[in-house]
Amino acid sequence: MRLSAADRTSTATKRKPVAKSKRSGSARRKSRSRRNQSPFTVRVARFVTYWGFTFGLWGGIAVLAIVGWYAAQMPHSSGWAVPERAPNVRILDVDGKLLANRGVTGGRAISLSEMSPHIPAAVIAIEDRRFEHHFGVDPIGLSRAMMRNAMAGRVVQGGSTLTQQLAKNLFLTPERSIGRKVQEAVLAIWLEQKYDKDQILEMYLNRVYFGSGATGVEAASLRYFNKSAKDVTLSEAALLAGLLKAPSRLSPARDPEAADARAELVLAAMLRDGSITRQQHAQAAHVGPQRAERYWSGAEHYVADWVMNRLPKLVGDVEGDLVVRTSIDGELQAYADQVITDALDSDGSTLNVGQGALVSIDGTGAVRALVGGKDYKDSQFNRAVEAKRQPGSAFKPFVWLAALERGATPRTVRQDAPITVGSWAPKNYDGQYRGPITLDYALAKSSNTVAARLTVEMGPKAVADTAQRLGITSKLSKNASLALGTSEVSLLELTAAYAPFANGGFDIRPTVIDRIETRGGKVLYQRPKHDGSRVMGQREVSMMNTMLRGVVNGGTGRSARLDNWQVAGKTGTSQNFRDALFVGYTSNLTTGIWFGNDDGKPTKKVTGGSMPTRAWHRFMLAAHEGVPAKRLPGFVDLPDLIAITPRWDPRLVAPNVPGLGPGVKPAGLVPGNQAVAQQDTPSAAPLRPIAQQGNGPRPGANIGGGVASNQRQPRSITGILFGE
Repeated sequence: MRLSAADRTSTATKRKPVAKSKRSGSARRKSRSRRNQSPFTVRVARFVTYWGFTFGLWGGIAVLAIVGWYAAQMPHSSGWAVPERAPNVRILDVDGKLLANRGVTGGRAISLSEMSPHIPAAVIAIEDRRFEHHFGVDPIGLSRAMMRNAMAGRVVQGGSTLTQQLAKNLFLTPERSIGRKVQEAVLAIWLEQKYDKDQILEMYLNRVYFGSGATGVEAASLRYFNKSAKDVTLSEAALLAGLLKAPSRLSPARDPEAADARAELVLAAMLRDGSITRQQHAQAAHVGPQRAERYWSGAEHYVADWVMNRLPKLVGDVEGDLVVRTSIDGELQAYADQVITDALDSDGSTLNVGQGALVSIDGTGAVRALVGGKDYKDSQFNRAVEAKRQPGSAFKPFVWLAALERGATPRTVRQDAPITVGSWAPKNYDGQYRGPITLDYALAKSSNTVAARLTVEMGPKAVADTAQRLGITSKLSKNASLALGTSEVSLLELTAAYAPFANGGFDIRPTVIDRIETRGGKVLYQRPKHDGSRVMGQREVSMMNTMLRGVVNGGTGRSARLDNWQVAGKTGTSQNFRDALFVGYTSNLTTGIWFGNDDGKPTKKVTGGSMPTRAWHRFMLAAHEGVPAKRLPGFVDLPDLIAITPRWDPRLVAPNVPGLGPGVKPAGLVPGNQAVAQQDTPSAAPLRPIAQQGNGPRPGANIGGGVASNQRQPRSITGILFGE
C-alpha cells in the first residue's frame, strides 16, 4: 500500500503539536518565573490556609475523639434524671403568714411566672445573652470569651451558658478539668433536648447559689431584701444577677460597694439588649449601694430554729418540701422582739445587761411569742429554750403551793428571822427581818428566810415534786437552798409551770407546732388535743392567785400592773444580781422575761422588779389591747379567825425541832408554843397578835396586813389585801 497525499498531509499535521509542545514548555517556564516573583504574603497566606485546614481537620477529629471518650464514661442517657431540689421548710405563723424558711436552700422554689420579670431578664443579660438561640452550648459566646481571655492574659469572661451552669449544679462536682467541661457540654445539650427554655431558666434560678447561705432566687430575695422574689425591683434584680459571678465576694452583706458596681454592669447590659429603657436604667442606677444584714435578723428566726429541732421527732427526716403551721402570733412576736431590743438599748449598757429573752404562753400551752436574745444575726443561741439559769425568787410560788397543799393558808404565820441550815444561812435581799408575818405578806415581800423555813418543814423533795408536777423538767437539787431558786431551769419551762395558776390548775405542755403538711397539703402531723389533767386543787389555785396578785399590787412586782386586768406573778433575782426575771400572768397569757449576761457576769443590781417587770408591762399592754378583761380563776374567803403568832425572841433557839432535822436552827420561838396558833378562845391572849409586833407589817396594809381579829363573819381575803 502506498500513502496518499492526504496521508502525508495528515502526517505533517500531526507534527505541529510537537512544536506547540515546545512553545508550551517555554510558556510554563515563563509562568513559573512569574509565580516565583509573587508577593511573600500571598505565599504565607496560602501556606497557613493549607496547613490550617489540615490541622483544623485533625484537631476536629481529636476533639470528637476526646468528647467521645469522656461521653463514654458517663451513664447511659436513658438513666439521666434531674435530681429533686433540696427540701425547704416553710414556717408560718398562726394566721398563715411567713415567719421563716429553713432547709439547705433557705427558700421555696418559685415559678417563673411568680417571680419579678426583672430577675430573668437581668440574669440573661449578664450571664447568657444568646440564651434563647443556642442549643445548650454557644460556640460564638465561647469563642468570644476565649479571645477576650487571651487578650487580657487572664480569665475575664466565662463561656458557659446558663444551661451548662445548670448541668454543672445538677449533676457534676466543682472540679475544673477538661473531662468535666466535656461532660457539662453533653449534659447541657441533653437538657435542651428534654426541656424548653422557660423550664431550664426556672430550674436554674431556683437552684443557683446567691451567697450568704441563700440558694435559689426566693431565698436570696428574703435574705437580702426581706421580701419575696415576686416583689423584687429592677435595681434589686440587677444586684441579684450580679452576685452570680462571685456570690461570696460580691454579697451586699460583705461588700455593698462591690455589689452595687456589679449591679451597674448588669443594668448596662440590660439597656444594651433593650430589656429596659434609658429612664428605667437611670432610676435603677440612682439607688446606690445598700448594706444587707450580715445574717437573717429578727426574733422569728429563734422560733424557726426551735421548729427545725422539733421536726425530726415529729415526722422523721425531711425528704420533701414541708409547710409548718405554728402557734406564734406574728404581730405579737414582732412586738416582743421590739420590747426586748428597746429595753437593752435603753438600759443595757448602763446596767451592764447584755441579753434578754421572752416567752409568752396561753392557757393551753401554745407559745404565742418567743424571743431568744437581743439580735439573732449576732447570736443564734436561744436563751429562752436552751439556756438554763437560776430563777431566784421566781421559784418561790412552788414552795408556797407545797405549803398550801399541806394545810397552810395565806394567813398562816412564819417567822421572818435568821435561820441556819447546816452551813447555809440565807438572808433577805434588804437585810431586814420582820419577825412573824403571814405567808401572803412573806411572798409579796419575797422573804428568803420564810421560804427556807417552809422548805425545811416540808422537805426539799416535796417542793421539788410540786414544781415538777406543774411543769419544771430540769433536774432539781433536793436541798434547802432549792427554796431560793438555786437549781437552774429554762425560761420556757419556768413560764410553762406558771400557766396552771392562770388556767385554773391544769397542766400544759408548751408547744409551738400546730400542724405539719407537705407542699401538696397532706397532713403529716396535727397537734393532739390536750385536755390537761388537774395538777392543783381549786382551793390552792384561789389562794395562789390571791397571793401572787399581792406581789404585783403591793410587792416587788408593782411595775407590772395593768389597768382593768387582774395581774399576778413573781419576781426573781439570782445571787450577785446575775439574773433578773419576772414571770407574770393574766387569764389571757402567761409571760416570762429574763435579763442578764451570757457569761454570767453580775449586772449593776438589776432585780426582777426593775427591767423585767417594766418590759413585761409594755409587752402585755400591747398583747391585751382590745381583749375583754377577764378575772383570774379563784375566790378566797378568810376563816372566821385569822392566824396569829407567838412572840418572837431572837435570843432563843430551839436546837432540835421535830421535822427540821439536825443542824437546823430556827430562831425566835418561845419554848412550848407552836409556830402557828388559832385565836379561838380568850385564853390565847398572852400570844401577841401580829398587829402589835413592832417589826411586823403595819396594821391595815394592803398586802399581808396580818391584823388579828375576833370577827365571826367571814371576810374575803381579796377585800383585806386589795380593798375589793
